[in-house]
Amino acid sequence: MARLRKKIGEILVQAGAITPDQLDTALGMQKGAGKRLGELLVEAGFCKEEAVAQALAKQFGVDFIDVMSGDQVDQTLIGEKPPSVSKDLIKKHFILPLGRDRGRLQLVVADPRNLELFDLLRFRLNTDIDIKISSRGKIKQYIEQKMGGAAPSMVDSDESLLTASIDKSLDKSVDRSVDSSIDQAAESAPIIKLCSRIIAEAVRMRASDIHVEPMSDRVRLRYRIDGVCIERDNLPKRMQNAILARFKLMAGVNIAEKRVPQDGRIKMPLRNENGEDQVIDFRVSACPAYHGESIVLRILRPESVRIGLENLGFEPENLAQFNKIIRRPNGIFLVTGPTGSGKTTTLYTALDILNRPDKKIITAEDPIEYAFTGINQCQVRDSIGLTFSHVLRAMLRQAPNVILVGEIRDREVAEVAIQAALTGHLVFSTLHTNDAPSAITRLIDMGVKPFLVASSIQAVLAQRLIRVLCEHCKEPDPNPDPKYLRLTGITADDLSRHTVYRPIGCDRCSGTGYRGRRGIYELMQLNTELRELAFRCEPVSVIRQSAIANGMRSLVYDGKIKVLQGKTTPAEVARITQVEGST
Repeated sequence: MARLRKKIGEILVQAGAITPDQLDTALGMQKGAGKRLGELLVEAGFCKEEAVAQALAKQFGVDFIDVMSGDQVDQTLIGEKPPSVSKDLIKKHFILPLGRDRGRLQLVVADPRNLELFDLLRFRLNTDIDIKISSRGKIKQYIEQKMGGAAPSMVDSDESLLTASIDKSLDKSVDRSVDSSIDQAAESAPIIKLCSRIIAEAVRMRASDIHVEPMSDRVRLRYRIDGVCIERDNLPKRMQNAILARFKLMAGVNIAEKRVPQDGRIKMPLRNENGEDQVIDFRVSACPAYHGESIVLRILRPESVRIGLENLGFEPENLAQFNKIIRRPNGIFLVTGPTGSGKTTTLYTALDILNRPDKKIITAEDPIEYAFTGINQCQVRDSIGLTFSHVLRAMLRQAPNVILVGEIRDREVAEVAIQAALTGHLVFSTLHTNDAPSAITRLIDMGVKPFLVASSIQAVLAQRLIRVLCEHCKEPDPNPDPKYLRLTGITADDLSRHTVYRPIGCDRCSGTGYRGRRGIYELMQLNTELRELAFRCEPVSVIRQSAIANGMRSLVYDGKIKVLQGKTTPAEVARITQVEGST
C-alpha cells in the first residue's frame, strides 16, 4: 500500500512553526474560503511563507532551496528555444531553471501540487523534469531583482491551466452522442489550445505526420520529422478522451463512433517553419486500437510538390532523362518505392511542369492529397463502385493527353493503363516494388501479358528519401565507419578526393544533425534489349544487370554521389536502401 503523505498542518506543528490552536483556527477559516491552508496561515500571520515552503518540500520529499542565496539559478537555461525556459514561462508560473542532471531539467517551483503545469512544461520544453521548492516570495524577488522585470501577482496564463477544466467540461461530454453542446464545451476548454498548439508546433518543426497514440498509462505524442518518428511528449491518460474527441471534431468525423476506422480532413491557417502564414491541409485517420483510438494527422503541404525537379535531388544525367521521358506523347512511366518514399511528390512535380493550356490532364486518386488548378482530379470511391479501373475507363472518353493513376493495384487497372498508353496517352502511375527492374516482373506476376508490358513501359523510376545533413552543424568525419563505406561502395580513392561529413546537432535541426530530405533515384529506361528480356520473362537479376550495363545508376550509387557531395552520410544511405549488412 502506498504511504500517505503527512498533512501540511501536521508538518508545521511538528516543526514548531505553528501551534495546534493556530492550525485549528486556520482550518476553520479554510471552510468556504477556497484557499490553501498554507496561504491562510501566512495571511493570518501565524507563520512565514518560508516555513510553509519548507513544509511542502518535506511533504513531497524534495529539496528546499533559497534561490536568493548563492548562484543556484542557471542563467544559460533561460532562453526562447526548448529545452531552455523562456522568461514568459518563468514570470507566469514562478519557476526557475537550476541546471540539467542526466538529461533531466532541474526546476525550482513554488507549488509542487500544480500537476497541470508540469504536464505543460514537459510538453513545451520536450524534456523530463525534477523539481525543488522555494517560497513564492523568493522566486518573485529573484525575478524582479535579477531578471529585470516585475513578476505578475498571480498565474494568469491560460496555458497554466492546461487541463484544469477538462474534467469539469469535457470528460462528462465527450462520451455522449454527437450534439452541439460538445462543440461548445470543447471551444471553452483548455484542450482546444493544447490540440491547436500540437498542430502548430508540428508544422513549425517541419513534421509530416502527427501521431496521437493511446497507451495503457499515457497518451504518446510523436512527430515524424524527415521520415523518422520522434517522441514529443507523454500526455496524461485522463486527457485521452478529450484529445481524441477534439481532433475528431476538427476533422469532421463522428466522435461517438469508436468501433470502425474513420477518415477526415482539417484545414487551418498556420504559420509555417519559415514564418509565413498559409492555409495547411491535414488528412486525419482514426483507427480503433486496444487502449483507444489511434489518430494520425498527415500534414499536406502544397508547396512541396511545386519545388521543381532540380530541388528533388536528381543528378544532372537523371534529370535530363526524366525531362525527356515526361514529355513523350505516349507510354507508361512508373514510379516505385515503399510508402513515404516521395512517389506522389515526384509525379505531381512532373504534372506541374506539364500543366499547360494545350494539354488535358486527368487523375484518378485515392485520396486526392493536393488540389491543382487546371488538372481534372477524380476521387476513387470503392464503396460506391467507383474503382480505379472504372475511373480510368471513364477518363479515356474524356480525350486526355496525360493520365495519372494513383496506384496500379491489380491486373484490371494495369491492363486498362496499358491500353491507354498503347492508344496514344501518356500514363503516370505508382507501383510498390523495391527497385526499378522489379516493376517489370511485378506486372507480369499480376497477370499482364509480357508483350504488353514490353511494348507499353517507357521507363521506371525507383526512389527513396534520405535525410540531408544540417548545413549549420555538420563537420568532416575523421574516421568514417568502414562498414558503411563498404556498403555504399566508397573507396579509399574516393576518400582521398572527397570529404565525408557526419551529423552533430544544433538548434536549427533540433539536435538531430539532419534537416530536410532529398531523393535518391534509380531510373531505368527501356530499350530494345530490356524489352526483349521482359518479353521472355527473364528474372529480375538478369533485367537488373542489363539495365546497369546500359547506364542505369542504382539507388546505392546515387546515394554514394550525395555522400561524396557532403549532403548525407554513408549510414543514412545504407539505412534507407537497406543494402545487405546494414543495421
